[in-house]
Parts: sequence; C-alpha cells; structure tokens
Amino acid sequence: MATTRDRVKTSFFCQDCGYQSPKWLGKCPACGGWNKFVEEEIRVTDPATSRDLQFSEAATPIDRIEADEGERLRTGIDEMDRVLGGGIVGGSTILVGGDPGIGKSTLLLQMMQSLAAKGLSVLYVTGEESARQVKLRGKRIGASSPNLLVLVEISLEGIIQKMREINPVVVVVDSIQTVYTSALSSAPGSVGQVREASERLIIQAKKAGIPTFLVGHVTKDGSIAGPRVLEHMVDTVLYFEGDSGHAYRIIRSIKNRFGPANEIGVFEMRDRGLVEVSNPSEFFLSERPKGAAGSVVVPSMEGTRPILIELQALVSPTGFGMPRRTSIGVDYNRVSLLVAVMEKVCGLHLGNHDIFLNVAGGVRVDEPGVDMGIVSSVASSFLDRPIDPGTVVFGEVGLTGEVRGISQMDVRVKEAERMGFGRCILPRSTSRELPGTKLDLVRIRSLRELLEHLF
Repeated sequence: MATTRDRVKTSFFCQDCGYQSPKWLGKCPACGGWNKFVEEEIRVTDPATSRDLQFSEAATPIDRIEADEGERLRTGIDEMDRVLGGGIVGGSTILVGGDPGIGKSTLLLQMMQSLAAKGLSVLYVTGEESARQVKLRGKRIGASSPNLLVLVEISLEGIIQKMREINPVVVVVDSIQTVYTSALSSAPGSVGQVREASERLIIQAKKAGIPTFLVGHVTKDGSIAGPRVLEHMVDTVLYFEGDSGHAYRIIRSIKNRFGPANEIGVFEMRDRGLVEVSNPSEFFLSERPKGAAGSVVVPSMEGTRPILIELQALVSPTGFGMPRRTSIGVDYNRVSLLVAVMEKVCGLHLGNHDIFLNVAGGVRVDEPGVDMGIVSSVASSFLDRPIDPGTVVFGEVGLTGEVRGISQMDVRVKEAERMGFGRCILPRSTSRELPGTKLDLVRIRSLRELLEHLF
C-alpha cells in the first residue's frame, strides 16, 4: 500500500523494448512495434523512507578505495568460466537470455550443482516450474546435492527475505518475468514489474555480495523481453545462440564489466544435459565436405578465442528478373557490398545470379576479418572451382578491392596451424610479423591477387 510519502503516477511503456512515453503511441519509436504500449504504474518513493534502495555509504576519495575484486568463484564448468571472464565476481548480477527450450535452466542448474558439490550453499529460485519438475530435470543431469536449495516463489519480498535468511553463495532467479512486487498493481512480466524487481535484486546482490543470475525471456527479434534498460543495470549479459536443428549451443557474453565482451562458450546438448566442447574448431569443421566448390575455412575471433568456421556459398543463374541475395550467419549488407566490389574489381558478372551464403553450423559472425572468406566462397561457387582444403583465408576488403590488415593475426594463424592446415592467405600487413609458424603464408594486397592464389 502506498504511504503518505509515496506517490504513484502512470506512464506508457512498450512491452517489447521498454520505451517510456507520457502518452499512448501506436508505433514504438525505439523498436518499431505496433500497439505495444500499455499504461503502467511508476512508484516514486521518498529515499528517506526506503532503506532497501540505499547503500548508505559516504563519498570516498578514489585513492583510498581498494580496487581488488577478490578471488573469482569458479563454476566448475570451464566454458562458463571463460564467458564470465574467469569466474563469478562477488556481488555481480548476470542476465541470461535465450529462446525457450534452448537450455538456460539446464545449464544454470548444472552450474549450481557443480558449486553445491564443493560444499557451497546455493539457492535456485523458480517461478515457472514446481519443485518436482526441477527435481526431475536435476535427476536427469545428476543434480542431487543437499547444498542445492530449490525455492518456488514469485514474490519479490519473499525472495529477498529468503536470501537474507539463507545467505547463499550464489542465487539463480528463473525467470525475472515471473517475479512481482506488491508495491505495483501491474501484472508479473510487465515492464514496471520487471524493472522494479530487477532493481531490488541488484541492490540486494551488491549489499550482501551475493552473485545473482537473472534468467530473461526473449522477444521475436531476440532481445530481452521487458525494458531495455535492464541490460544496462546488470553487470553481465549472456545470450544463448543455436536452434533445435543443431546439437550445439553457444553462450555469448554481450556485455561484461569484469571481463572481455563477445566471449563465447560452446556446448553440445545431450541426454544428460549440456556438455562442454573444448575444441570448437574441430567441432564446427567435423562435417566439412572435401573438394566442394563454394566452401572455405576462415579463422574468426570470438572474444579472445580463435575459432575456425566454414563459409559456404551457392551461386546459380537466377530464373527471375531480380536476383536473390540470402545470407545466414553474416551481415546481409556486408555481403551485398562485397559482391559489388567483386563485380567492379574482379570482373565477375554476378548481377544475374542468385547468391546464397551460410556459416556452417549456424554460427553468427560479425567482424570484418571474414570478408576474404565471403569473397573466396562466392568466387569458388561462381567459377565452380573448389578451394584447396588445406587453405584458410582471412582479411578485410575495402571498396577499391584492397585487402586490409585485421587484429590478432598471429592468434588466427596459430589456430589454423594447430588444426593441421598448411597454407594461409592473409593481408600483406607490415604492422607485425608472424615468426615461428610452419604454415605457408601468402600475403596479398588486393582481390586480384587473392583469386590468383586461390585458383
């Protein structure tokens, strides 16, 4: 109930992205969604009456602040520790998102079991499943430690009270959309409830030093459902990638205040849960066809980890007036730009051909280092001439057809050498030499040189 020092006002929120407007709008200016605005309450509270929202700390000179983040808590799952930047930082909040059924709850339950097996008390809060359902999943993945406590609760006040009583080492809230606070009358999952519940849980985690994982649903465009500001409130944002058609699952660090962003961890879904993939390059290249035109291997950097991926292209004459351009796993606009450069610089007449490009395995790649791989695969399919299976290529391509250097070339070359490749076509960059490698390094400056060395 509102007190005399609390006052309630309303505003309109987009239910997809959380955009706030003082009046109702038919189309959201932020995400473009139609008929998504709903009026919700906003509680404005006098800070003097709310101890839960205060840290009660005085201003401190920066030279007197201890900057030691402390020893990180290892989860016992190497791929998860890699994504988190080496382990869990005390008092941090981690938002985990992904499509329904992709394995968020399974992986977090495995992580909690690993911590509980070390004798640490952990709390798994669920608002979507009963305790029996959690037990059945835990039985399948081997989660049976008495230190793993399961709490079925959707009341924010009840969750915070249990956190104070139990004082666990780690807390998982699955999911944040089911949690509600009695301070607001809106339904659970609404923008106001999600924002209020997240803010209270984040403050509680900082005060008590308890790392907290928040599971979030995603919308159709793949973003976290609820307010976009939620991603800015937490310390780390992890997204699950993959689909039901592939056995692998990738968890990617979109934001991390305590480690490198865009780091990935690779898992394989099996009957006993998610299993780590220690060698992703071998995993993604295991089904690569030999001697097929349009296939090329590219070393891609995912955070601090080099991974060899296979790019596949199919170029065929179009049967319609307008040729199709389809790309899966790489930026569509980038593919269109590179195709235009190939027509202008290399003289390949692709204007009347359909072009389909795919990253094998369903991986999403978003870096300029794969430009030469896109050009190589498209040219190979167009000319119907396969690329030597022992060759890898990487480099950025400019609009005039020049090949530019990229970052961490030495790491990419070492990964290709480790996987048994014999030749590497790379930019002629004088910024750094690559000593100590047994690969045949072919340095080029333009796309014309690339085609000469490929075919």
